[in-house]
Amino acid sequence: MDQFIIDTELFKLTQQDFFIRLFVALGIGLVIGLERQRDALKENAESFAGIRTFAFTALLGYLGAILYFLFSPVVYLIILLAVAILAGLSYFIVAQKGDVGATTEMTFLLTFLLGSFCLLGYLTISLVIMVVIIVLLSYKVQMRSIAGKITVEEWYAFIRFVILALLIFPFLPNKNYGPYNNLNPHEIGWVILLTSGLGFVGHLLIKFLGSRRGILLSGIFGGLVSSTAVTWIFARKSRDMPQDVQNCSIAILAASSIMFLRILLWTFIFNKSLMLQLLLPVSIIFLSAICFPVYLYYTTRKESASVSHVTNRNPLDLQGAFTFGIIYVIIILIVSYAHENMGDKGMVISSAIAGFSDIDAITITLSKLTGSSIESRLGIQSIIIAAITNTMVKMGIGLWAGSKKLRQLLLLAFGLVLITAVVALIMVSF
Repeated sequence: MDQFIIDTELFKLTQQDFFIRLFVALGIGLVIGLERQRDALKENAESFAGIRTFAFTALLGYLGAILYFLFSPVVYLIILLAVAILAGLSYFIVAQKGDVGATTEMTFLLTFLLGSFCLLGYLTISLVIMVVIIVLLSYKVQMRSIAGKITVEEWYAFIRFVILALLIFPFLPNKNYGPYNNLNPHEIGWVILLTSGLGFVGHLLIKFLGSRRGILLSGIFGGLVSSTAVTWIFARKSRDMPQDVQNCSIAILAASSIMFLRILLWTFIFNKSLMLQLLLPVSIIFLSAICFPVYLYYTTRKESASVSHVTNRNPLDLQGAFTFGIIYVIIILIVSYAHENMGDKGMVISSAIAGFSDIDAITITLSKLTGSSIESRLGIQSIIIAAITNTMVKMGIGLWAGSKKLRQLLLLAFGLVLITAVVALIMVSF
């Protein structure tokens, strides 16, 4: 058994853990220091802290945490204060020369704290924070460019989302109410928060990446918001721009493929056990759905440069998110009623009906109920049936609103998806 270096009621540290955590702290300091040294050399600027200084800072934080437990918390606070004073002096000197940025000084303090975190055993958290720091430091130019392109409307949308996430959502009661005791305000708020956040992220990704990456990203990120809306938009566009039909089909099929990834995402969030059971059949359906748009993408020479058709003027569609929340509540009640009064047959019927409007709400509902009110096999079958119904709806929209050539492409692609989905449904039924 390893000998304890620190053995108190609050903290224990063996010799083996001491060296493992020490080397992780040293590695964090070296990596951050390397980035700061590289940045200083690239900009021909002087920096008070380079590779060795950051490495020593991480070690100082590590050893300071040891002194906290061996002697007194006051010792650690004195060391931390000394490090803060050193960073402050550095900032004062640099600011006198006209550079008012405090990035290196703040990174210096964070490195000290990460060294302390390593001693406490939070190695994974420390490494994740290190990666975040490196990304933020390395993409300075890109982040400044992005900041310059953020509109006032997008900034206010972000503020509204923060208010929703931090000032409203945490205070929603986490208790079940209503008929069948299945309505939980906290879970409903979580669904609304995820839906609005997903739409906001999709809006930004389309804005900053779509025009360069082409129509495929337009479909993918538009599918994060609504694959049905993407189908409607690009089906109509195929009539107005017949030369761009193949690109329209790529957007529609890519967005529709994302639906199956959303199924796995929602089930992972609300029912990991169900997600593991759905992983194989849904992955097979996804592969059959994505192969056709990928093939079209690589065989298409012309790329669409516009993505404005799939972006919302309102970056944060709270109205749409609350509407989705209402749909989610209605579907919970329908599914609960059907299950209690009609049994398994009612569950299948309600899932098929729900699939006509949206796949997310029924997926979340079934994820919550499967394993408690519904058996796993029935939950899996119901989700796949809802996906089949939703795919048929999008195929119908494309065939009705699209051009003749688009109809041919969608009929072939969606036909393959539906056949695969039916086979997957048969697989999970036995």
